[in-house]
Amino acid sequence: MKIQLVSLIVGVSFALPVSAFAQSSYCDALSHQYQKYVGSQNDRRPQGTPPDVATAMSKCSSDSASAIPVLEQALKNAKVDLPPH
Repeated sequence: MKIQLVSLIVGVSFALPVSAFAQSSYCDALSHQYQKYVGSQNDRRPQGTPPDVATAMSKCSSDSASAIPVLEQALKNAKVDLPPH
């Protein structure tokens, strides 16, 4: 029983950094997708990036869990496909 508990704790401790890295990578992909398809300078009707989206983009490396929903919604509103998760 004790060995199983220790194994579980060790396994979870290795999984957490990988999960955080995966979230950060997905957040970066969302930011890239937004910049490429929504915030493009090639748009005939250039618009500034909304403050909430700009803030979310800046949080990808520090707080991706709160940034991801904002970026996903902005892409959905712009009718842009989300990158693979």
